[in-house]
Amino acid sequence: MKNIAFSFMFAVFALFALSAPAQAELRVVVGGEKADPLPIAIPAFVTASGAPDELGTNMVAVITKNLQRSGLFRPLNPSSFIQPAAAAAQKPNFGEWRTINAEALATGLLSKTPDGKTRVEFRLWDVFGQSQMLGTAYTTTNTNWRRIAHIISDAIYKRLTGENGYFDTRLVYISETGPGNARVKRLAIMDQDGFNHRYLTDGSALVLTPRFSPTMQQITYMAYYNNKPRVYLYDINSGRQSVLGDFPGMTFAPRFSPDGRKVVMSLSKNGNSDIYSMDLGSRSTARLTNDASINTSPTYAPDGRRIAFESDRSGKQQIYVMDGSGGSAQRITFGEGRYASPVWSPRGDLIAFIKMSKGQFYLGVIKPDGSGERLIKSAYHIEGPTWSPNGRVLAFFTESPSGVRRQGRTSRIHTIDLTGFNETPVTTPLDGSDPAWSPLNP
Repeated sequence: MKNIAFSFMFAVFALFALSAPAQAELRVVVGGEKADPLPIAIPAFVTASGAPDELGTNMVAVITKNLQRSGLFRPLNPSSFIQPAAAAAQKPNFGEWRTINAEALATGLLSKTPDGKTRVEFRLWDVFGQSQMLGTAYTTTNTNWRRIAHIISDAIYKRLTGENGYFDTRLVYISETGPGNARVKRLAIMDQDGFNHRYLTDGSALVLTPRFSPTMQQITYMAYYNNKPRVYLYDINSGRQSVLGDFPGMTFAPRFSPDGRKVVMSLSKNGNSDIYSMDLGSRSTARLTNDASINTSPTYAPDGRRIAFESDRSGKQQIYVMDGSGGSAQRITFGEGRYASPVWSPRGDLIAFIKMSKGQFYLGVIKPDGSGERLIKSAYHIEGPTWSPNGRVLAFFTESPSGVRRQGRTSRIHTIDLTGFNETPVTTPLDGSDPAWSPLNP
């Protein structure tokens, strides 16, 4: 099976900025509070003749939705535009864009190459500074247009916020269907906005807890074949599945190390669950915890030096942090209720978790030293937090009762900003659970 990451080639070209008085650089301030979204105009991408282009129109629609969903940008209504898109692509009239209160302007010019591909010349402008901030060109096949739109979205995001974007990424998740007591669960993958969806397994075996490799070429997950739980590796390029290990007892929550060379997981032996790491080269295992309690859901810090995990060694579920090679652990959660499912941010500054207290579920974040606990979402049932690669957005899933006498359940995937604002559903063909966010596509 081929990798769904599209191949493309790109060229970067320098363009001279228009002369303008010196002023502060246009920037979206990204902090701990909800930001005022930046007004940005994105007219249709046009051909050199000035004619509208269906491909360009579609790309602008994706870019617009990406930036709007981030909560940091406010794309302006095209009906308010004064200067035609074709003229803006050649030379913006900054006065006309200032009139509609645009602070940034993104333009695109499309042309055909001799081999039938499409060249997209993209420019980002500072309207009040009357200067070009970014100029890039991409050459690609027409089937590649959605990915190019995501890459342009990331370029705008990074130039105006100073942080990497997260739009050219994918989500792997569990697609669910059927009654609550007999759910069919399939491994599925899609772009972060829900498009380019496809199934990776056929539903003949129960699959759980998929996680991306940092190299993007493999997914690790749990599967029950013939009622026997095993940890599997799925190669995205070839579609091949292989057994990572055939362990006695139960295995839970496999997750890659930051360098992709190890998988850390929880193994249950003789009624006790401890955390183990496995070297993917030698397939040798190392026991990292040795405690008469349930220790599970391990997650590496981005530098690989520490592991956060959940344990009931204190009498109820709490989150602990230990050295990456095991040893003594420090408890970091002390609030009311139970804490579970820790996931370390790619930036290393926060750990996301699920909290259960007084019959309610919460999605929260906490610093690795246990300070700064903050709850950003509550619901009847929340599970499966996963970070965008820039550490700015979290994906998760919710479950709610459904059907006759509410005996069934419905599961849906959502994303939410780290500040707790801008919650957005991610559309999936069927019910969706347990998402895992990829790094930026290579």
